[in-house]
Amino acid sequence: MINKVEICGVNTSKLPILTRQEKAELFEKIKQGDELAREKFVEGNLRLVLSVMKRFAGRGENADDLFQVGCVGLIKAIDNFDITQNVQFSTYAVPMIIGEIRRYLRDNNPIRVSRSIRDTAYKVLQAKEALTTEHGREPTIEEISKKMGIPGTEIVFALDAIADPISLYEPVYHEGGDGGYVMDQVKDTKNTDEAWIEEIALRHAMDKLSAREKHILTLRFFNGRTQTEVANEIGISQAQVSRLEKAALGHIKKYI
Repeated sequence: MINKVEICGVNTSKLPILTRQEKAELFEKIKQGDELAREKFVEGNLRLVLSVMKRFAGRGENADDLFQVGCVGLIKAIDNFDITQNVQFSTYAVPMIIGEIRRYLRDNNPIRVSRSIRDTAYKVLQAKEALTTEHGREPTIEEISKKMGIPGTEIVFALDAIADPISLYEPVYHEGGDGGYVMDQVKDTKNTDEAWIEEIALRHAMDKLSAREKHILTLRFFNGRTQTEVANEIGISQAQVSRLEKAALGHIKKYI
């Protein structure tokens, strides 16, 4: 969708390219309130919006929506650009467009994250970037924690909160045939074949116990009762519960 030719009715393959001189002349007219010059300047810089959009490819966002939001950032850049500064318009506009798209994605994230957590996360990203520049490598959580003066667990939680969710059916590789997906890389350590087999074996072994043995093991290992609590509930001594429990576990081991 990001690479399609027509976005919001605009044929991106035929967008004009303005020279530096043309941009300067149009800006002079824009400052004088010339709307036609403004429209021409916007059209001549839409390629900036397209280049920024490519940074956000792979998120499943609608290209038309991203393009419109990027255009808002472009227009804001035009309105706030100071032609007296020795800075190219594209240098000023690109961060404005990126910021506008990021705000859109943040505000429309399906997972709602509190503003305080988002603010912490973005401060962490800034600190991370500063430390990377300073040390020439990616900093550790401990280093970021020391710089910001907040616990490492809070840093990890904040970064996890703003991470973009992905589909289990997101392709991760494709080698001349069947593709692989995220779900193929996720391991379920609980509902494995071995666990199912053990559960079935345990259920069959439990069926072979007497009603009293089965009741004691259920109270002890499924309901989390102590031997004393079991003894009080069924009206026997704790020592008897211990002997019956041991015998029942022995029978289960034999049956399994």
